[in-house]
Parts: sequence; C-alpha cells; structure tokens
Amino acid sequence: MSSSSAFTENRGRGPLHGVRLIELAGIGPAPFAAMLLADLGATVIRIDRPVPAQLGIERPLKFNLLLRNRQNLAIDLKSEAGRALVLELVERADGLIEGFRPGVTERLGLGPDPCLARNPRLVYGRMTGWGQDGPLAQAAGHDLNYIAMTGVLSWIGRPDQGPVPPLNLLGDFGGGGLYLALGMLAAILESRASGRGQVVDAAIVDGTASLATSTFGMHAAGLVGPRGTNILDGGAPFYDVYRCKDGKYICVAPIEPRFYAELCRLLGHSADAIGPQQDRQAWGATKERLRQIFESRTRDEWCALLEGTDACFSPVLEPGEAAAHAHLKARQTFVEVDGVVQPAPAPRFSRSVPRTPRPPEAPSGHGSLDALRDWLGEEGADKWSGQLAQAQP
Repeated sequence: MSSSSAFTENRGRGPLHGVRLIELAGIGPAPFAAMLLADLGATVIRIDRPVPAQLGIERPLKFNLLLRNRQNLAIDLKSEAGRALVLELVERADGLIEGFRPGVTERLGLGPDPCLARNPRLVYGRMTGWGQDGPLAQAAGHDLNYIAMTGVLSWIGRPDQGPVPPLNLLGDFGGGGLYLALGMLAAILESRASGRGQVVDAAIVDGTASLATSTFGMHAAGLVGPRGTNILDGGAPFYDVYRCKDGKYICVAPIEPRFYAELCRLLGHSADAIGPQQDRQAWGATKERLRQIFESRTRDEWCALLEGTDACFSPVLEPGEAAAHAHLKARQTFVEVDGVVQPAPAPRFSRSVPRTPRPPEAPSGHGSLDALRDWLGEEGADKWSGQLAQAQP
C-alpha cells in the first residue's frame, strides 16, 4: 500500500481507533482525559446521571467542550439494573475512567474488583486531587488547593504580590487530565502485552509535582530565588510581558544571548545600551528601559517589526483574536463545530488523522440506543432499552 493510500484510508479514524473506554461522568480533569483520548479516535461512552449533579461551573451543553466526541447514556448507577449494564459494557472495554472521591465506585458496586473480575484486561483509571490514599484523600478540594500543596503555586507571581492562580490549567488539566490520559495509554499497552489489567491512580498533586520536576531540580541546586525574581517567572527583563501604546500587550523571551542581541538590534539599540543581559543587579533598570520602548508603539506596530524574527517575540492575543492569527489559521489550530470555535485535536499525526470533533450531546433515547448497538449489538441494545427509557431525564 502506498503512503498516500494509507493516509486516505486512515484519515478520520485517529491513532486510537478501536480502543473502547467507559467514562463515569464527572467534572474537570477526568472528562478532559476522556476528551483527549476520544479526540485521537478512541470510542468513549459517557455514563451520565439521569438528573445532572450541581458540580463545577454550569454552562450550556454546546459550550462544554470537554464533552465532545462522546457516546452518551443516562444510567442510575445506584440501581441494580444500572450497575449490571455498566458491568456488561466493562466486558467489552479496554478501560474505564472515573473521577469520584476514593471509595465511591466501591460503594456503587463498580469499583476495581468487580470490574476486573468481569474483564481481567481492563485498565481502571481513577482521577482525584489528593490520590486514593493519604491523610487528605477524602477531603474536598479544587485545582488551586492541589497546586498550592505541591509548592508549585508559591513560584507563580510578582515579587511584590502573593502567589497568582494560573487558571486551572496547571493542576486540573496539566497535572491531572494529561497524566491520567498518559497513564491509561501506558496501562492499555501493558495490558495488551500481559493480558492483565490494573488500576491507574492519577492524583493532581502527583502530576503537578511531576510537571515541575525541572524547577524542583533548579531549586535543589540553589538556582531558584524568591517568586518573581527568576528568569522564567517574569523576573528577567528579557522574559516578560510589556504594555504597548494602545493598551495591548506583547511578550519577549530571548533567553539565549544571540536572540537577546537580535531583539536589541531590532529595537535600534545595542545590548549594552538597553542593559547587560546577565547582570541581575541591572535587571530593574533594563526592564524600565524596555517598558518605555514598548510603550512608544502599538502592538500591531511591534508585530510588524518583530514578529517572525529571532527576537523571540509574540503579541499577547485575546482569546477571540487567536483563531484569526495567520499562523494558527495556517495550522488549523482552531476549528468551528456547531457554531463554536474551539481548539482542534492535538497533537498531529501524519497518517492516522483524527476526524473533526463532534459536538457535545445530551443522552437521548435514539442516541443511547445507537451507542448500545455499537457496544452490545442489536440483541444487547434491545435487552437494555427499557432501562434506558426509565433513566431519561
């Protein structure tokens, strides 16, 4: 088969085509992990509550993008029939994802032991903030609590301010969902070799600490000073964000001496005139000179001069501007689905290209039956159709 015909044959399937996952509905990092895997071609069936729980930040379904690319069922997991249906799905799954507090699925009769008894090859993914054990395992919390506990939050912010919450990207999605997705893939690969499943305990505190491995190494070496005084936290004048004449912002990040020299040259000054790069005692004065320079022109004027050069320059775009940027348009970093502009699946694959995402869907009679037919066949779908009808909100 030629490479071009192979590309055509696999386009729209994604590299995880054929992998089947069950997601017990939750919020934040667990749905994000399921979205990542579904974006890459895995078949993910999401088990929702018949009556939605008041969890997380409410929004219209079409804008809850973490729920894209799913099949959906509404099942009462507290009912005997609901548990039986999930266990029947487990028999045909490669993995299961849940994001409850430790012990919840055990009390529902859907913990690792009964699931692995039904399918010994199953990978059972558990997403929590604190982990499955430890003194805080049963405590409530959110992203900010978890990254604070790891020490990572203490590094983020300006020297004259307290630590600054970095959205929930670092804990929920970086240290949480990404690590769960990685753990699921690693365990599924191992299961296919060994024939044995296992539990993946993905804790946001563990993943966040792991993300910061490099910084912890520099801290141990005595190379990390107080918050906001270091090269990568905005302390260095050559790695920071600056306000422009029009009130918009740009950022520069020429860490390497040759790139710093190029920035200075394009600004019409020598590096010594703006400020010696490695002289930390001069950083305050250097930052003030750069502040004055960047406030002399608009953001677009700086883009015309610096964008695409080796000055390590970028405009700070608003979310509504990002999709229209020429580079992101060329790469199709954003796509529009059901009238909603959203990030495309990532990363990119040369042959097994994922399809355009499907919008989030609510559980419905027709859609649920289609999902069951896909997993259990016509006979299995007919067997459970009455149970689904009773569970529809």
